[in-house]
Amino acid sequence: MEPGFRKFTAAIDQGTTSTRFFIFDERGEPVAKHQEEFEQIYPHSGWIEHDPFILIKSVENCIEAATAKFISAGYNTRDICGLGITNQRETAVVWDIRNGKVLYNAIVWADSRTAHIVRQLKLQDAEEKIFLKTGLPLSTYPSAVKVKWILEHSRAARDVYESGHLAFGTVDTWLLFNLAEGHSGEKLHVTDVTNASRTMFLDINTLEYDPFLTGFFGLEKLLLPKVTSSSNSKAYGFLAKGPLMGLKITGCLGDQSAALVGQKAFEQGMAKNTYGTGCFMLYNTGNQPVISKNGLLTTIAFQFEDSPPVYALEGSIAVAGSAVKFLRDNLGIIQEANEIGELAMLVPDSGGVVFVTAFAGLFAPYWVDDAQGTIFGITNYTKREHICRATIEATCFQTKAIMHAMEKDSGIAIKNLAVDGGMSNSNECMQLQADIIGIDVDRPAMRETTALGAAIAAGFGASVWTSFDELGQVNSRNHRKFNAQTTQIQRTKLFRQWERAVVMSRGWLTSEDIDKEYDD
Repeated sequence: MEPGFRKFTAAIDQGTTSTRFFIFDERGEPVAKHQEEFEQIYPHSGWIEHDPFILIKSVENCIEAATAKFISAGYNTRDICGLGITNQRETAVVWDIRNGKVLYNAIVWADSRTAHIVRQLKLQDAEEKIFLKTGLPLSTYPSAVKVKWILEHSRAARDVYESGHLAFGTVDTWLLFNLAEGHSGEKLHVTDVTNASRTMFLDINTLEYDPFLTGFFGLEKLLLPKVTSSSNSKAYGFLAKGPLMGLKITGCLGDQSAALVGQKAFEQGMAKNTYGTGCFMLYNTGNQPVISKNGLLTTIAFQFEDSPPVYALEGSIAVAGSAVKFLRDNLGIIQEANEIGELAMLVPDSGGVVFVTAFAGLFAPYWVDDAQGTIFGITNYTKREHICRATIEATCFQTKAIMHAMEKDSGIAIKNLAVDGGMSNSNECMQLQADIIGIDVDRPAMRETTALGAAIAAGFGASVWTSFDELGQVNSRNHRKFNAQTTQIQRTKLFRQWERAVVMSRGWLTSEDIDKEYDD
């Protein structure tokens, strides 16, 4: 390396409620960043949409602002070696491949409008076959059912589909189509294996789209993006506009896979938990997929260029940070999100309150579509502090349930849980997590691991690093461990109460309710 020469990597982190852009140094420390929140669209109860062009604009704004900070700090943009993209998964966008015209708003991963479609698809007796091919249960979660809904409700989308020009993509594909170009100036329609594995179109065993799957959903004419490795020196092209025009894009990962990479969980048996809008635990199972028998998803963790894919078991919790936002924005119980931990610790326990945060059903390991958010145990004694504590505990209990399922599927006990994401910033929340699961919770000082994972993938694609051993100094400083301060008897008692509440929350919605609520 030349004297004084620096190597930086950059990352677009397009999330559910905000977009961020980071530029990292060789140690994985952010030297410039910018974040922009964008509007959430809620047309009906259980529906969540994004304007696809707002997503693009937010990315452009973040790149421009962070790059200006980078330059003003005295750095040179020529020293940025590669760009990675990480994104909210499952969110579905469809457009006319000929002109880029969007045919419907992006339907967000947590949207539950497709519950009635899922119920009808389950009657076709193909659920087990689909699960073995995709690692995913039939639910409102994957992209395929969202696209099917769009074609059933949008004449414009159906017409373009019938003409053979309807393009589909998750958010990474949409961003690349609009912000990048190939080496010959061509438009790109591409995705990586981690995002493709969340669509329900990809056979995770062959890494190819499966005709049975597209036929099952009645989407044989849909134009699907080319699937490639998560770290790739050629497939993702260059930025076509903005202050970093010409910067090579060399990495792409779905957000939870990116967090696993950012935590450097490259070895079989390593696990991480990300507390964002939802909460997602991934457990590295190595180069062979492990099909869960205990309510988990099997997903592709990452694939670096010229290497075999690495798989993971995943437990997905639909509501985590969004429950805190619910207390703030809907109920007014707190004024700022960071108040929740402080209030929760003002009481020794939840006072018997249990909050099942099933705003759109429950994800792993329960997969309950007919539950809604339910608070049990409210008495004259209940105060807002108890509700705050029960809100945090809801995520912690679901994490514990997922850990149990992972241990059953793998036969290996998890000894340590690496954490990141918004709720992990709260010492109180992480202490409650350790108390509920009974093992150490390990939090790095730099907790932007999702963006860091995309930057690491980009760094490998740009040859900044060539082996995992070279990442020893990346994000290694000032880790904090939270140790459990509860007994096994206490933990068992609390978890049994949670499980009882989950059982009692089932069946709130009838099939008639679902059809009425989700039909347009």
